[in-house]
Amino acid sequence: MKAKGLKKPSTRKSKVNYRTTTQLRSDRFLAEIKNATRVTFVSHINPDPDSIGSMVGLAHLVKSVLGKKIRLTRDGLINRSENRAMVDLLGLELVPMDGIEWHEGDVAVMVDSQPKTGRHSNENGLPLVAVIDHHDTPGNVRGIPFVDVRKSMGATCSVVAEYLREQNVEVSFKVATAMMYGMETELMGFPRHASSADEEALLWLFPKADKDLLAEIRNARLPQSHFEGVVQALQSSFIYDRLIISWVHDLPQPELAAEVVDFLIRFEEVDWAVCAGLFENKLILSARASGANAKAGELLKKVVGRMGRAGGHDRRAGGAILMKSISFNAVEQAMVKLRKRLLKALHIDECRGQRLISRKEMLENLQS
Repeated sequence: MKAKGLKKPSTRKSKVNYRTTTQLRSDRFLAEIKNATRVTFVSHINPDPDSIGSMVGLAHLVKSVLGKKIRLTRDGLINRSENRAMVDLLGLELVPMDGIEWHEGDVAVMVDSQPKTGRHSNENGLPLVAVIDHHDTPGNVRGIPFVDVRKSMGATCSVVAEYLREQNVEVSFKVATAMMYGMETELMGFPRHASSADEEALLWLFPKADKDLLAEIRNARLPQSHFEGVVQALQSSFIYDRLIISWVHDLPQPELAAEVVDFLIRFEEVDWAVCAGLFENKLILSARASGANAKAGELLKKVVGRMGRAGGHDRRAGGAILMKSISFNAVEQAMVKLRKRLLKALHIDECRGQRLISRKEMLENLQS
């Protein structure tokens, strides 16, 4: 897929006027990087639309206001079809982190993540001067000159939109579409409540975004492996009171676990949905909660403990466990431990799981 006639970004001043007695956050951010030769934007492993959109928006801000050289990166892979479509259709160039070289005058800005959270493949030697995020999973930000973590906001793109408006920087359809889709994936559907700042950002971006491109990204074509993974997840879903746990032995991409729980949490008999699956040598976890104030991120972090890393938001969370062995016994032991911890954390009595789809129904479907 190729970018469709991308226009040169416009820096026409918008009519938004911010008056404040204190220095704007965006002023402080720009002041921190004004002496840099080049600004590199980094995010978490396997970047999602919010992290990609945030990098695009901040890069546009830095180029428009300071005229700096910029570099956007990706840590790990971009596997989910919609995310690949976003990158391809918008013509975004993301440099792999394992190919990055740092030179004098380079600085790094981390978006949609925080240092020392276990969500990066390698943070060593990162010339980090700023962290901009919205997650309530705390990292170690000591010593970093500029930190803006807005736990009250539903998306990091919302923070970036505020910066752009504060600096009266207009955005092209390319930037607006990237940020709009990033916000959409975080806020739409049933993830978490949007703040007034999120709503203002959406209203500002919507008229500027390319609606046709947004539709193409949302409806990206899916490979056969996606449907095979979904079938396996449904056939391996077990109900424990108000919790449903699903298993995919070989995830075609890590993001499938999140797609599975987004679907399963709609099951009328459960309040919690968890999907686990293997991707390479990692056990990938994703969780969703239907109720408000569920603190899913805190719960999954407690459940995973020292086995790996986890975190997230009020109603959704994710994590990963690096497996020393992916043998049947090693994976089974890890899953049993996680299941017991989940039941205990949710105050559910130990019980035998009931299949979402019975073996009889599976066999009948195969024979029909």
